[in-house]
Amino acid sequence: MAQTEKISFKQFRARFATENDCKNFLYKLRWPGGFICPRCGCHEFSFVKRRKLFQCSHCRHQTSLTTGTVMHRTHLPMTIWFWAIYLLSRDKRGISATQLAAELEISYESAWYLLYRIRKAMGQREHNYFLSGITELDDTYFGGADLGGKRGRGTDKMKIMVALSKSEAGRPKYLKMQVIDNLKGETISAFAEGNIEYGSAIQSDGYHSYRKPLADDYNHQFKLFDSDAEMLHWLHVVVGNMKTFLLGTYHGNCQKNLQMYLDEFCYRFNRRAFKDELFSRLLHAVTESYILGVAV
Repeated sequence: MAQTEKISFKQFRARFATENDCKNFLYKLRWPGGFICPRCGCHEFSFVKRRKLFQCSHCRHQTSLTTGTVMHRTHLPMTIWFWAIYLLSRDKRGISATQLAAELEISYESAWYLLYRIRKAMGQREHNYFLSGITELDDTYFGGADLGGKRGRGTDKMKIMVALSKSEAGRPKYLKMQVIDNLKGETISAFAEGNIEYGSAIQSDGYHSYRKPLADDYNHQFKLFDSDAEMLHWLHVVVGNMKTFLLGTYHGNCQKNLQMYLDEFCYRFNRRAFKDELFSRLLHAVTESYILGVAV
């Protein structure tokens, strides 16, 4: 069931047509070696049918298939979750809440919160990994500027830090993007520390806010930007693709939750070699993620 991209949505719905179909698949994904109590690690359990909970035979702790995940306490059927994850993973352009609502015949609000939770899972998954090796680093901007506003690094558009690691052959490997408030040294330093392994080689332009924060913990290679050179070539290609993604699927209406859309783009980019496995990988990310507050 890994290569879901090679089957149609009709075939997928037939495979996961009932709640039991989904729950059986989810059980095997969460506990491939059999049930494990999250509190004490015991494998023996009984099933409380009335509450649909697994009860540990040792410590009597009760848990569900969705406990501790972004699906916890959902009011939507498990089939809707599976179908939504499939539709989001099927197309590299993603899917909007309006499109998802129409496809699944649910309300716009339910579709939006489904996508909100799934994107949260994507972001949490990406947060677990650091870039290493040779990494291109730059800032970019998204959204509309105020009337008469400046362009470039003085703009009032939303600011985004971008880091792209490269292979030994100089090809793109992994990507990180983060919305930031400003381009001060401490902001640059915090982004680097949270996303790039110490000791990595970082390539950037000669912007002054980059130099001191990256000097001690990284091999910082910089020079004044030249638009005619190949400097930061792959990073700028990826940034262009990101903006096309946001403008094409979401029509640029992303400012309020921009970080979630960036997380989705990075999640897809970093798994571009496994596009036929994106459903199973994304479902796995969903089962290992968590969210507080919002209930669907």
